Amino acid sequence: MKLWKGRFSKEATSSSNEFNASIGFDQRLYEEDITGSIAHAKMLGKQGIITIEESELIIRTLKEILADIEAGKVEFTIEGEDIHMNIETILTERIGQTGKKLHTARSRNDQIALDIRLYLKKETAEIDSLLEELLGALKDLAEKHQETVMPGYTHLQRAQPVTLAYHMLAYYQMFARDRERFADCLARIDRLPLGSGALAGTTYDTDRQFLADELGFASVLPNGMDAVADRDFALEFLSCCSITMMHLSRFCEELILWSSVEFGFIEMDDSYSTGSSIMPQKKNPDMAELIRGKSGRVYGDLMSLLTICKGLPLAYNKDLQEDKEPVFDAIDTIKASLGIFREMIVTMKVNEDKMAGAAKYGYMNATDAADYLVQKGIPFRDCHEIIGNMVLYAINHSKALDELTMEEFKSFSEAFDEDIYDAISIVNCIKAKKSEGSTSFASVAKQLADIDKA
Repeated sequence: MKLWKGRFSKEATSSSNEFNASIGFDQRLYEEDITGSIAHAKMLGKQGIITIEESELIIRTLKEILADIEAGKVEFTIEGEDIHMNIETILTERIGQTGKKLHTARSRNDQIALDIRLYLKKETAEIDSLLEELLGALKDLAEKHQETVMPGYTHLQRAQPVTLAYHMLAYYQMFARDRERFADCLARIDRLPLGSGALAGTTYDTDRQFLADELGFASVLPNGMDAVADRDFALEFLSCCSITMMHLSRFCEELILWSSVEFGFIEMDDSYSTGSSIMPQKKNPDMAELIRGKSGRVYGDLMSLLTICKGLPLAYNKDLQEDKEPVFDAIDTIKASLGIFREMIVTMKVNEDKMAGAAKYGYMNATDAADYLVQKGIPFRDCHEIIGNMVLYAINHSKALDELTMEEFKSFSEAFDEDIYDAISIVNCIKAKKSEGSTSFASVAKQLADIDKA
């Protein structure tokens, strides 16, 4: 039986019921819905809108319903439409007329706005915890590989030598910013909509600050129309999820490349790889590829909700029923991706020799060779041309720069001397960096120490 049936002369068809119902997905909000209802019943009793006895009966029964749901004893129905009406129907079946008083001074509009905010507060904390664990794994990798030399790339071409620790700390900074974004987003999620009614408030003498305190919200939303119509907080949350997934996808792209025979920098653990149904030799980095693919899925969740909201007049519209599935999907996807990604990187094998070899033969000490000439008093632009010609010569003769003879060096500039070999050794190229935030061993050690201090 519909709780709003009074104005209608016809029953909804079964197809209409099925199309209209959201219980198939919003049932995951049962705990938040009951938590909000308990606080609302407590407020109604405190304010004398219902009796204390009625309030206590409602609260006690709601707790029993919560226990029964968690024990698998409750079956939700499409006829109940959504989680709110399903729970209210069960409540009324158990305690009769008193159960019908729970909805006094509220609407499903502010009720669902409350539920989704409560849910996102909880899920934001869980995502933050997963990000914190990932940061710990990246820090551990960086500490372990402070002297593991590898190529740094621009345009996917070998550019300058760095350490694997430095590379890991770059991603550390990305995911640290993700934590900051979620924390900032939480500040806008953490505002109470309950008590706004359908859009215009209520004639009852309610206490919204009491509700905020009971439910742990930092503040009360000041405008009821905005409170029920707003989904900015969910859009911002999905944006945070999308940026984090983008960072995961970038990292996965590198791991996929690095695990190829052509790079050979890492090898994924067998537990996080798959094989081929036809090619026996294959070992595929499918976990990384799936995360890379799932980033597009979360982008789609964000675009879906943006599109849902773009043409909605104030205040609440049924379109907003469609907000939950993209939010739920993004949450499930990012949590699964963060978890499996951390497991994948802590078990992968790093081929340090392969990385070092790639660093030696990529002419990545060319910039340091130019800097060497600058120190001899030659203008940088002239140095750039000299070293460019020298690199071309080395390529044509299949030599690394540090394999050139002194005679060959001097054929390009008389400024070269025996100390050039020290200046362009890969390790010294890394050591020589002096700017804050550089790849030098000392700078990386400082970056790690600063993380410990934070």
